[in-house]
Amino acid sequence: MINQSAIIHPSSIIEKGAIIHDDVYIGPFCFIGAQVEIGARTVLKSHIVINGITQIGENNQIYQFASLGEINQDLKYAKEPTRIEIGHYNKIRENVTIHRGTIQGKQITKIGSGNLFMINVHIAHDCIIGDHCVMANNVTLGGHVRVDDHAIIGGMTAVHQFCLIGTHVMIGGCSGVVQDIPPFIIAQGNHATPFGLNIEGLKRRGFSRSSVHAIRDAYKILYRSNKTIESAKMALKILAIEHPIINKFVDFLIHSQRGIIR
Repeated sequence: MINQSAIIHPSSIIEKGAIIHDDVYIGPFCFIGAQVEIGARTVLKSHIVINGITQIGENNQIYQFASLGEINQDLKYAKEPTRIEIGHYNKIRENVTIHRGTIQGKQITKIGSGNLFMINVHIAHDCIIGDHCVMANNVTLGGHVRVDDHAIIGGMTAVHQFCLIGTHVMIGGCSGVVQDIPPFIIAQGNHATPFGLNIEGLKRRGFSRSSVHAIRDAYKILYRSNKTIESAKMALKILAIEHPIINKFVDFLIHSQRGIIR
């Protein structure tokens, strides 16, 4: 179904069954598969492939040579009906690739809203990306990576499969991430190590002075107290009673499987 208000260049191919909502713009030489749905006012510049079971929300901007929803690179994949889901107001720049999920994962690669993926970003199968994240040029995420809201990942950075990247994290360019990065932390290097807290980012996003001080205390518990992870969890739970923002650390450590960067 193609809405009458959609503008589609005659050189583009839209397979029967695709759903194109109102005021979508599809530029020249695009291919849209039969199981694709594109939300209202989304713009496809040109030379874009969207395939598989792919749902794209509203007001996204997708630039030339992006490939979304294609078969993933997991050698176990046997054409199962897995999918990708993309939210609203994302900017997906040139040559970005986002692959469909696997049945070994959650069967979905999921992207939130308000994100910027710069040139050549690769998001592998089963990745879960939150809202308002920025991934600079040539960032590569392995399969099953989770990136929480407001994370910023510098250019040329590679993230190992199954890693967790916490909310408001900032990762410097050319880093290699092989373990989980807790919330609010600045990390850099190969392998990435912590370099303090993303204080400027927190201030810009309106965190109160008391919250920032509590986050500093949580960082000291994790990295300067010589506590084991289990002891640190207990101390963070106590701190979270007075400062609920610290529950971000507590929840992160509960879900961490690869261990945190040290």
